[in-house]
Amino acid sequence: MAQNFAHGNYSHTQRKARNGGGGRTPRDRARRTLSQNFLADRHAVDLMVKAAAPEGLVLEPGTGEGVLTLALAEAGARVVGYEIDPLLAGRLAARTRSDPRIDVVRGDFTAVRAPREPFAVVGNIPYSITSKIVDWCLRAPALTSATLLTQREYARKRSGDYGRWSLVTVESWPWFHWRLGDTIGRESFRPVPSVDSAILRLQRRPEPLVAGRRSYQELVELGFGGVGGSVRASLKTRYEGVDAALEAAGVARDTVVAHVHPDQWIILWGRLCG
Repeated sequence: MAQNFAHGNYSHTQRKARNGGGGRTPRDRARRTLSQNFLADRHAVDLMVKAAAPEGLVLEPGTGEGVLTLALAEAGARVVGYEIDPLLAGRLAARTRSDPRIDVVRGDFTAVRAPREPFAVVGNIPYSITSKIVDWCLRAPALTSATLLTQREYARKRSGDYGRWSLVTVESWPWFHWRLGDTIGRESFRPVPSVDSAILRLQRRPEPLVAGRRSYQELVELGFGGVGGSVRASLKTRYEGVDAALEAAGVARDTVVAHVHPDQWIILWGRLCG
């Protein structure tokens, strides 16, 4: 059934197409505006489903043509798919009208209130609003996991694959584990985007690694504040015993904040705030 909410499978910023003088159709303009790039590789879909291990309620931001939607349902999930493109939403709703495992919702996924029951998010999401979707997931109290197909560079940055850690990852680390999954080449999409993608997996921990959310996040935000060029310089503006805490965490005094592993932040919190 089609309802009114969500966000399309316009997951990737596509390469600028040259107009050979023939002009674009309304659908061409819509795809360009929404950056619609659909999964066209069954192996890539299988990798997404394997990484997500779907069960129970799954929300899919951007159903597009429904390739991933159907695969999630076939794997045993109860899928609520969100699609902002009215034409695509209507087509998929009509196609799955008799399937009790699938509910197609038309509208903006990021404007939807998160379910109260445990649920997962799985989707091939737009590059342009990846951070917005990730933030939505991190704020959802009942979210168990998010398996997102994102720009590969984004997935690598958030999972520490460059050897550097971002504020978003470190700040959420006590509650979520971030993992870089398989690379999905650009040739797996139609139209073909200009960059490769990768699977990014966020898994909620059974128990938080810290007891105080506010004190932990204040510590991390101060560390990332950039005072003095090192994490030591930043933390010493507010906390006592910073040098002993750094030594306990195995962090050199001149370490730049991005090079401090999230697990080391847990130790720093325990020494300075716990």
